[in-house]
Amino acid sequence: MQQEKAEKIRITLPQDMLASIKKEVRSGSYGSTSELIRDAMKLWQKREEEHEARISSIRERLTHSEHSGETVPLNTAFKTIEELHQQNTKTKF
Repeated sequence: MQQEKAEKIRITLPQDMLASIKKEVRSGSYGSTSELIRDAMKLWQKREEEHEARISSIRERLTHSEHSGETVPLNTAFKTIEELHQQNTKTKF
């Protein structure tokens, strides 16, 4: 596997974040601060990709809904739902 070219950067973190990073490295969970930061970035990237996929799916469903038939005014839809509910309630008792 070919390793990507890396670039050094300098970041500023709050003391509590830095302490957490150092604790994880000392415990052996990560080999270095850089390794932990790379892992955190991968998780962030995955979360962002999943978020974009959800947004894309919602947009597709909205587009499909928009083109799936004749629109019904909201108050008409609620009135129909209420009438159906009333009919179902009467038939159960």
